[in-house]
Amino acid sequence: MKLNKSTDTHPVVIRPYGQADAANTVAIFLAAVTETAAADYSPEQIQAWARPGARDLSTWHASMLERNSYVATVDGAPAGFSDVNSAGYIDMLFVTPQFQRRGVARQLIRHVETHARSVQVTELTADVSITARPFFERHGFTVEAEQHPVRGGVPLTNYTMKKKLLDSAVCLNGQLACHTQDQAKTVRDYLPPHPDPR
Repeated sequence: MKLNKSTDTHPVVIRPYGQADAANTVAIFLAAVTETAAADYSPEQIQAWARPGARDLSTWHASMLERNSYVATVDGAPAGFSDVNSAGYIDMLFVTPQFQRRGVARQLIRHVETHARSVQVTELTADVSITARPFFERHGFTVEAEQHPVRGGVPLTNYTMKKKLLDSAVCLNGQLACHTQDQAKTVRDYLPPHPDPR
């Protein structure tokens, strides 16, 4: 479990997804698509994307597990979720409208990037909506291509985006001094263990 301070006074807690999160994450997805993304897509596109009546919880749960998913909570309430697979592909990053602009998405993207770096993934990729594109750009992703996938016979617009993580091996020399246990924990969270090159 990972605890992060948001810009608000309420901390964002990020933890691995579990079966009990299936219904809540479906609800977050549907709210984010039907409310937040509605500013950038037509009602027909929103319906084709969300498919609210066609979301089976067991299928959703299996997919969430396959994608190495994480859930963000604020004061114990489910606020958002994301994922990153072993190839560095982020399939979903959604925040429920009531928790937008409270640092939830920022903490989620940092978490999945930290995980990807820890397993030596060299780049992150995602197919990003019009709505989410500015957020991903602020976090170092660049557009590779505009796409027009068809969902239920309805064309949508999204963008293939990429962020390079590791261009080559990194060698560290010297010592990193931590004065408190909190500092040491932060270093362990963000700097994966590496062998001594000597």
